[in-house]
Amino acid sequence: MPKWTTGEIPDLTGRRAVVTGANSGLGLRTALELARHAATVILACRSAERGRAALEQIRAAVPGCDVALGSLDLADLASVRAFAEEHGASGLDLLVNNAGVMALPRRTTADGFELQFGTNHLGHFALTGLLLPALLDRPGARVVTVTSMMHWLGRLDFDDLDGERRYGKWTAYCRSKLANLVFAKELDRCAQGRLTSVAAHPGYAATNLQQAGPRMSGSRIGEMLTGVANTLIAQSDAAGAQPTLYAATAPEVRGGQCYGPRGPGQSRGAPRRVPTLRKADDPELGRRLWEISEKRTGVTYDLLRQT
Repeated sequence: MPKWTTGEIPDLTGRRAVVTGANSGLGLRTALELARHAATVILACRSAERGRAALEQIRAAVPGCDVALGSLDLADLASVRAFAEEHGASGLDLLVNNAGVMALPRRTTADGFELQFGTNHLGHFALTGLLLPALLDRPGARVVTVTSMMHWLGRLDFDDLDGERRYGKWTAYCRSKLANLVFAKELDRCAQGRLTSVAAHPGYAATNLQQAGPRMSGSRIGEMLTGVANTLIAQSDAAGAQPTLYAATAPEVRGGQCYGPRGPGQSRGAPRRVPTLRKADDPELGRRLWEISEKRTGVTYDLLRQT
């Protein structure tokens, strides 16, 4: 199979997309390429300042593009609802659930959930459900949820999803990324062809995500070491965004699959369909996560239950 490049993204004129965490790293690169191929793109960002900087960067790179900024804090369900109310009135062709936090000291969201699980999974679960009417309004709509290679080490401990009894920053991160993958697969099963839901992961890509944890922990050495690793080992954020862009735009993409780098250990390289942890395909696991997520967020996917 020939190596896929962003030059193969089709003309996206008339397509409307939302990209979460689009102010930097993978999200910014994803939004930039979608705009470059004529999509209307909404940058869903927590920081207004960084969001405006990203908006100007994209406009400078793609003059005349149709890109707008939206305020979204996935760690606050009130913010998620406000974003969906503002931007969900029109049809939506593509939702890229990209934003995330990684390996942070234990914190909680505005709604009391462990921050990594609450942001990476529950925030995106709620956002997708609230934007569901807009997605179902467009034939061929896709939802791409960004997971991680670290999902292989994840375990969904339903008795302690918030790490109240025992918290490990990497354990919590792996749990949230496994939840992203399980959600993507369960959404595709529930949609039954009414939309396409897939997962993607960037391999090891250099972004500011890796250094946030050591910075919040006050570890200058950890921050320095992750910076060195990003420089010497990781692929670029542009390369890391390719699996997401492939999953979002390639006509051969199939629902319920995961797309990542084709290189050794799925760490780098051009995108392709990649294997994932077998238990992520378990419908019972998907159903249980779904039920708990609906209960916690108060967001239900009633439109998918209608026949």
